[in-house]
Amino acid sequence: MKKLFALLALLGAVGWCAPIMAQDKPAAPAAAAAAPAAAAPAVPAATPTPPPTPNKGDVAWMLTSTALVLMMSVPALALFYGGLVRSKNMLSVLMQVFVVFSLVTVLWSIYGYSLAFTEGNSYFGSLTERLFLKGTFDSTKGEFSMAATFSKGTPLYELVYVAFQATFAAITCCLILGSIVERVKFSAVLIFIVLWFTFSYLPVAHMVWFWPGPDAYTAANVVDATNAKAGLLWQWGALDFAGGTVVHINSGVAGLVGAYLVGKRVGLGKEAMTPHNVTMTMIGAALLWTGWFGFNAGSALEANGTAALAFMNTYLATACAVLSWMFGEWIFKGKPSMVGAASGAVAGLVAITPAAGNVGIPGAFVIGLSAGLVCLWGVNGLKKLLGADDALDVFGVHAVGGILGALLTGVFNAPQLGGPSFPVDWFTGKITPAADYSIWSQFVIQAKAVGVVFVWTGVVAFISFKIADLLVGLRVTEEEEREGLDINSHGETAYHM
Repeated sequence: MKKLFALLALLGAVGWCAPIMAQDKPAAPAAAAAAPAAAAPAVPAATPTPPPTPNKGDVAWMLTSTALVLMMSVPALALFYGGLVRSKNMLSVLMQVFVVFSLVTVLWSIYGYSLAFTEGNSYFGSLTERLFLKGTFDSTKGEFSMAATFSKGTPLYELVYVAFQATFAAITCCLILGSIVERVKFSAVLIFIVLWFTFSYLPVAHMVWFWPGPDAYTAANVVDATNAKAGLLWQWGALDFAGGTVVHINSGVAGLVGAYLVGKRVGLGKEAMTPHNVTMTMIGAALLWTGWFGFNAGSALEANGTAALAFMNTYLATACAVLSWMFGEWIFKGKPSMVGAASGAVAGLVAITPAAGNVGIPGAFVIGLSAGLVCLWGVNGLKKLLGADDALDVFGVHAVGGILGALLTGVFNAPQLGGPSFPVDWFTGKITPAADYSIWSQFVIQAKAVGVVFVWTGVVAFISFKIADLLVGLRVTEEEEREGLDINSHGETAYHM
C-alpha cells in the first residue's frame, strides 16, 4: 500500500512539474494517474532541425572544377599565348601569366573576395567582412561557413566557392596580357594588375554576380528588399552564367586600352612576327577547352542538370566555332590554318560562357557558329579599323566574342527557342513561361549590361595604365625590345640552341 501511495505521489509531482519543464506538453489528465497502463504515450519534445549540409558530390565537383580552371591559366593560357609570340619573348609570357595568376590569388584572399562577394552596395561589397578570409573557418568549433548555390537548402562550403572564384579573377587578369606582350615592362604589368583588379574586376564581379542566395527569399513580401541587396546588374536581370561580362568583355576592353597606350611593337608591319611554336598554341587551346568545362559547368555550383547543360553547350559551341572559323578562313584567305582553328576554339568558348547554362542546345549551335565568323572578322577587319597593336587579339576574340555571347544569351534564353528561361522570383522559383518571355526586353537588358562593363573597364584601365606609366614607365627600351624580353627582363631564355 505504501508503494502505491509513493507511486501516486511521484506521478502527481511529475504531472505538476511538467508544464514548467515543457510548456508545449499538456498536463496529464486525472484518469491517467489512476490508470497509468491506459495512458497515451508521451509526446517527445520537438528536436530542432539541423541546418543543411553540403552534398559531397557537389563539393567534389566544385573542387574538380576549380582545379580545371586553374589549369586554364597555368599551363593552358601560358602555352597558348607563348606559342603565338616570337621565341625571344616566350619566357616573358610564361612569367607574366604565372606571376599575375599568383599575385591575383593572393590579393583575392586578402580583400578581393570580400569586396566582390559580400553584402555592401550595388557596386562593392564590404572590405572588412571577409578580410583575409576571416569567418570562413572557426578553428575553435571546427566549423566551416557556408555559401549559397542556386537551390534552396543546398549550401556549399564557402572556402570552395572562394577558391573557385579566385581562379576566375586570376585568369581574367592574365587574359589582358595578350594585348601588350613583347614590349611591356614587367614592373608596369604588376602595378597595372593591382589597380585594375581592385577597381574594375571586383566591382564588375559584384555588380553581375553578387546576390543574397535563394534561402534569403523567405516570403513573397521580402523579394524586392532582398533583390535590392544584390549587385546592380543582377538587379537589372542581366544574365551572365560564367563570365561573358565579368571575364571576357572586362579583360578584352582593358587589353585594347593597353595596346593603345603601350604603343605598337617595333618593326610591326615591316618585320616577320609570326608565331614561333604553333604546336604549343594548339596544346594550349586543347587544355583551355578541357579546363573550360570547369569554368562553365562548374558555374552551376552543383552537380545537377544545369551543369550537364552547360557542359554540353560548352562542348558543342566550341566545336561549331572551330569549323566556322576554319571554313571562313579557308574561303577568305585560301587556306585553313592551325592558328585559326585554335583561335576558333577560344572564340566559341568565350561566346558560350555567358550562355552556357542559360540557353538550350539550339542556342549553342547558333552561338558557336556565329562566334567563329564574328571573331574571325574581329581579328582581321575590325582590328584594322581600330589601328591598335593588340598583339594576340584579346579584344577581337574575348571582347567581341563576349559581347556576341552576352547579347545572344538574351535571345536564346527564351523557352520558345529552347532555352531554360529564368525564375519569375526566387521565392516561388517559378520559371517565366514562354507566353510571358520578352526576347527584346531581355536583349535590351543584356545590351545595357555590356555597355556598363565596356565603359567601366575602359576608364579604369586607362587610369591604371597611366599610373603605371608615371611610376615606372610602360615600355622597355627599343634596344631591349629588339633583343627580347626573356633575357632583358628576366635574365633567362626559353630555349638554348
